[in-house]
This record gives sequence, structure tokens and C-alpha cells, in this order.
Amino acid sequence: MVTIKILGSGCARCETLYKMTRTAVEELQIEATVEKVGDIQEILKFAVMRTPALVIDEKVVLSGELPSVTALKSLLYNVSQNQNK
Repeated sequence: MVTIKILGSGCARCETLYKMTRTAVEELQIEATVEKVGDIQEILKFAVMRTPALVIDEKVVLSGELPSVTALKSLLYNVSQNQNK
């Protein structure tokens, strides 16, 4: 199972990334948990300077930008395929 975290203070871009990620996970039928992390101390543990940030299995894969839906799906698909190997 993939663990996905959306780091951010709850701004519009953070909410958008969260919704996009949940939708992509459902459409790709990936076994994953998706959670929002708004606690600044928790965000700082990832050394993220800009939000929103996307963390997959404790690794920051995106920070400070909103990817296109296609790019997000591609990223999530690749991660899920690597886990199945």
C-alpha cells in the first residue's frame, strides 16, 4: 500500500492537490492512503520550503506547484508499479 501525504496549511492550492490526488488514486485503482498534513512541525520534518507538497512513502516528490492531472496520474502510476515489483 502506498502512503501519500499532502503537506500544506489548508490553502486553496493545497486543497486542490489533495482532491486531485484522491481522484487520481481512485481512477487508477491504487491501494493507497491519502492524508492532509497541516501541522507546521510535521511539514518542517520534510524540509519543505514551499507548499503544497506531495509526499509518497515518506519521500517528497513535488513541492510548491500543482501538477497537471496527467502528470499526477503518471507519477502515482509509476510509484504503484514500482511497489508491485
